[in-house]
Amino acid sequence: MKQKMIDFLLAHANPSIQLRVKKEILQSITAQEEKILQERILDEKIIRFMGEKQLENGWIGLGFHGSNRNAGQYDNQETATKYMGEKALKGTTLLNRAMNAYVTTELTDPIYRCGGQYWSEFEIPAFGPNLIRCACIARAHYDDKIDITPQIKLSLESFERVTQVDSIWDVSRPLAKGRLFNKNERWPCRYHLEILAFSAERWKNEENVAMLAESFKRLMRADREEIINTPVRCWVGNHAVGPCWLLNEGYSISGDGLNNHTSDGVRRTNLEKVEWLLRCGLYPYLPELREEVAFVMDNINQDGICSVEMYEGEFRGWGPYFGAQLEADWRAKIRRHCDITFRALLIAHYAGI
Repeated sequence: MKQKMIDFLLAHANPSIQLRVKKEILQSITAQEEKILQERILDEKIIRFMGEKQLENGWIGLGFHGSNRNAGQYDNQETATKYMGEKALKGTTLLNRAMNAYVTTELTDPIYRCGGQYWSEFEIPAFGPNLIRCACIARAHYDDKIDITPQIKLSLESFERVTQVDSIWDVSRPLAKGRLFNKNERWPCRYHLEILAFSAERWKNEENVAMLAESFKRLMRADREEIINTPVRCWVGNHAVGPCWLLNEGYSISGDGLNNHTSDGVRRTNLEKVEWLLRCGLYPYLPELREEVAFVMDNINQDGICSVEMYEGEFRGWGPYFGAQLEADWRAKIRRHCDITFRALLIAHYAGI
C-alpha cells in the first residue's frame, strides 16, 4: 500500500511533494533532481509573490506573526518561512536569505511588534517572539545552521512540567476571569511541540520520548472537567495577554486545533497533530495515536489514494497556527487527493508502517 501511495504521488503530485517523497521518504534523490524540482517550485505563484515581498535584509513582507494591516496572509515572515520549509526550499537563495534575516534582525526590532522590548521565553511561559522564531527555524529545517538548542531544552522542560504537577492550576494563579501564569514557570504550547517535532534528531532518546508520552497522557485526560481547556494568560510588561496557543488538559489528537469535534456526525482526524506526534516518536506509547494512524490507513483505497476526512479549514488555511496544503488549489479533485495522500504517507513513514 505504501508503495502505491508513493507511485501515485510521484505520478500526479506537484514538485514540492515529489521532492519530499524522494528525499524524505525514499531518501533517494540526486543533487540535480533536487535543483530541477526546486526551480519549478520557485516558479509557483505563491512563492514568486513571497520573493517579490522580500526586503533587502531577506525578511519577507512587513509582518512577523501572521498578517496585519501592512502584511497579508503570505507576505509575513512566520508564515512565509514555514510555507517555504514545507515546500522543500531549503538551500535556495530565497529561503537562505529569509532565514538569515532571523539571525541579523534584533529581537527588539519593531518588526516583532513588541514595542522595542524583548520578552524572554524563559521568563514568560508559552510566550515570546524568539519562541516563534525558533519554531520557524525548526520547521524550515535550518536548526543545523542556526542554533536553537536552548529552545529545544526549554520545550522539553515545558512538557516535563506537566508530569511534575497535578494540573495547569499549579503553575498559575486565579484572576477575575481565567488564570495567570506564574513568572518563570513552564507549560507547553503549540510552538514548543513544533520545535520538538521538527528537530527530533537533536533530542530524541528513550528517556525524552517516554517523558513526552507521559506528558501527553496527562494532557489528554478528561476526568476533571474543571481543568479542561482552562484559559491562562501571560503577564507581559504591565498587562495580561494570551499565550502562544496553549496545550491544555483535554487535548484531543482527533480534535481540531481547539480540541473540538464537529457536530455533523462525520469522523475526522487531525493530520497535523498525528504527524507531529509521530515525528516525536510517540507511536508506541499512545493508544490514541495508534488509533488515529489506523483510521488514516483504513481510508486509503487500492490505488494508494487517501480520502480520510479531516479539518479542511485548518489544513488549507496557511497562517501562524495552521497550514498543510502544498498543492496550488483544490479545484481539481486530484489536487486534494495528492495533498491528503502525502500527509498520510508521512504518517505511515513516521509510524514505521
